[in-house]
Amino acid sequence: MASTPPHCSITATTKPYQSHQYPQNHLKNHRNHHNNQRNQTHPQRFTLSKPPPSPCNAAKPATAAAAAAATTRGPISQAPTPFPALAPDFSGRRSTRFVSKMHFGRPKTTINTRHSSIAEEVLQHALHNCQGGLERILVSFESKLCGSDDYTFLLRELGNRGEYEKAIKCFQFAVRRERRKTEQGKLASAMISILGRLGKVELAKGIFETALSEGYGNTVYAFSALISAFGRSGYCDEALKLFDSMKSYGLKPNLVTYNAVIDACGKGGVEFKWVVEIFDEMLKGGVQPDRITFNSLLAVCSRGGLWEAARNLFSEMVDRGIDQDIFTYNTLLDAVCKGGQMDLAFEIMAEMPTKNILPNVVTYSTMIDGYAKAGRFEDALNLFNEMKFLGIGLDRVSYNTLLSIYAKLGRFEEALDICREMEGSGIRKDVVTYNALLGGYGKQGKYDEVRRLFEEMKMHKVSPNLLTYSTVIDVYSKGGLYEEAVDVFRQFKRAGLKADVVLYSALIDALCKNGLVESAVSLLDEMTKEGIRPNVVTYNSIIDAFGRSATSEYVSDAGSEIGELQTKSCSSSLVVKPDIEGKATDGEDNRIIKFFGQLAAEKGVQAKKDCRGKQEILCILEVFRKMHELEIKPNVVTFSAILNACSRCDSFEDASMLLEELRLFDNQVYGVAHGLLMGFRENVWIQAQSLFDEVKLMDSSTASAFYNALTDMLWHFGQKRGAELVVLEGKRRQVWENVWSNSCLDLHLMSSGAARAMVHAWLLNIRSIVFEGHELPKLLSILTGWGKHSKVVGDCALKRAVEALLTGMGAPFRLAKCNLGRFVSTGPVVTAWLRESGTLKLLVLHDDRTHPENTRFEQISNLQALPL
Repeated sequence: MASTPPHCSITATTKPYQSHQYPQNHLKNHRNHHNNQRNQTHPQRFTLSKPPPSPCNAAKPATAAAAAAATTRGPISQAPTPFPALAPDFSGRRSTRFVSKMHFGRPKTTINTRHSSIAEEVLQHALHNCQGGLERILVSFESKLCGSDDYTFLLRELGNRGEYEKAIKCFQFAVRRERRKTEQGKLASAMISILGRLGKVELAKGIFETALSEGYGNTVYAFSALISAFGRSGYCDEALKLFDSMKSYGLKPNLVTYNAVIDACGKGGVEFKWVVEIFDEMLKGGVQPDRITFNSLLAVCSRGGLWEAARNLFSEMVDRGIDQDIFTYNTLLDAVCKGGQMDLAFEIMAEMPTKNILPNVVTYSTMIDGYAKAGRFEDALNLFNEMKFLGIGLDRVSYNTLLSIYAKLGRFEEALDICREMEGSGIRKDVVTYNALLGGYGKQGKYDEVRRLFEEMKMHKVSPNLLTYSTVIDVYSKGGLYEEAVDVFRQFKRAGLKADVVLYSALIDALCKNGLVESAVSLLDEMTKEGIRPNVVTYNSIIDAFGRSATSEYVSDAGSEIGELQTKSCSSSLVVKPDIEGKATDGEDNRIIKFFGQLAAEKGVQAKKDCRGKQEILCILEVFRKMHELEIKPNVVTFSAILNACSRCDSFEDASMLLEELRLFDNQVYGVAHGLLMGFRENVWIQAQSLFDEVKLMDSSTASAFYNALTDMLWHFGQKRGAELVVLEGKRRQVWENVWSNSCLDLHLMSSGAARAMVHAWLLNIRSIVFEGHELPKLLSILTGWGKHSKVVGDCALKRAVEALLTGMGAPFRLAKCNLGRFVSTGPVVTAWLRESGTLKLLVLHDDRTHPENTRFEQISNLQALPL
């Protein structure tokens, strides 16, 4: 019985979204519903309406030190201890993938059967004859076959060769000849198990129901086999229903039963705490777990990134003296990688050879993908090189993971080299390959390449999937190519696919970025009515839109919508572009087509954005409350969007009120922002340090966004000393690599507030060099970037802000003639300016709001002595 999820692509679901219905507790709901059916004795009927996977509510990970410590887990029935609230939820890592678990090289379990040589002869005849002649063969050898052992051998071998129809015919023949109920039950269990492995769950269910009605299927083995079949095919509810019904038949689950139902829960997305209940029930019943049990439990942890719970389970395996195998380590690594604990994952991988378990292609693929999702691309590529050096052949998953990394880095020549190598090894590009390339080219704005690839995949008979359409529509929408997006949407509808959270979120984001907040909220209402659960990305777009425009035309409250807030004073006039809407047909989703028309109408026309105030703040707060109500965990993007909204708010009171309210939901994050804004820096600085440490574990772009948003807000409201200290913490933690040296300050990855705070810190630093008697370099530079993405090349907000700051201080820097984004000066000129008596006063920053207890902190942190 498989104890781990099926082999599927690592990169197939790397989008930060997944389509699913509202959370439902399969185990709890099922058991409550069926308690009144426990005493049934008639055969049960199970409908196979396959449910969509329910979201995995991953527990929040603890620190790496806690996981690395050798700990003995308490009773497993206790829910995992809540972990600090940042990564992976706050860090924005929202991986939903299953790592490939079909580990090659696993020794096959040998089943000791007492089959005769005659059975092997019959097998050869059966394989070389058509199904119609099988009955004749079985009749001719009937007297020589040795009962159920020979028939079980035939069933298994036919199943292994995919000849399930012949296996069923053989089973039916054997059951008719076999008079003993126990032997008939063994045959039924074997047949159900074989069909389950082949994914023929409907046929397996039919065999089970027939056996049950005829009196030989009432065995723990038959029930266990069908539970396993349900689990393999993703029918978790049916597996749990069948498991619960065993007691009404007077059957006591055994180890195989428990392993099957735990495995089904892992594949069906049941929450870990409910799976633990089954495990506790197993222990109380005197059934001792084995390696398959723990591997299945680890798979449940892996699905939700519950890395600390996985570590505890692993420790318990060791304590019980249960050997680990490659499955165990790969599943543990997957959980740890999904939890963002890559240093710990590396330690676990390094430990494997000491247990005589060598990392395989799945191990490396898991680690490489984990590093990629953490933004540690060089580490990922180093592992890839190590993999090749060791002669570990890449599989489709490995190639697609590597290709995705190169595409994200914009290194398309290397990505195409990987494609060629992949095809040279006999692995054709699949939908995952194309999705990675489409996403990579899209992020680089290479729309012609996106168009070419999209057509190429269809020409090569690679059917686009839901993620493909969502990616291409998202790319075109963000690029303003709305007519192209409409065309792809129509293809999507013709393919018979249903819009999911990825597509809805892409459309909502496009509407929000164009100031059409009313339409975005309307679409949000529509998706919830369709039973599609918004995710953190969806809500982040809405929050960011409120912060940018304050044009919150309305937020309705119908079912699962946000709440009744209306701001009619700033509604923008929208005219739907007729050449888009006019093409809609009755069979298409005219509402979405209309939204594309609105986007096209707004293209090049800026929506009115002059209405700001408390209403906007209240809208953001209501959205945040709705996220909390739906148990959607805000992440660092949410935090940045909220702080950016505060920065654009003219009222200090409104901004402080928003952060004060948000402290009720997450004091660790918003308490720090509120404390720094209010001037209680010393009170929150230790807490801030802890927060900064957590942010350091995130990828560089995410960490940079965090620091930029926080410093922008502080600078905007006059807390400039606090902003300076925050950017220096970012520099110390290398959030911005190579940000400064004695001769150059590079600001092009910073926001305007962070950049201005950093200019003050850098000038104070080089002033200390001057007063220590050292000479400055001959040429000093401040880089801002030249605004290549601005409407006017050479002009960007960051450059203007830094230029105004330097001019206001009288700093002797001028714009370089050969570089539109570089301010330059000579060492002697800057030295003379720094020696002027009034310069120090200009450079030292202060907070507009402060408290007496901050005085001692100022003495502790002396910028003028800051080392490079």
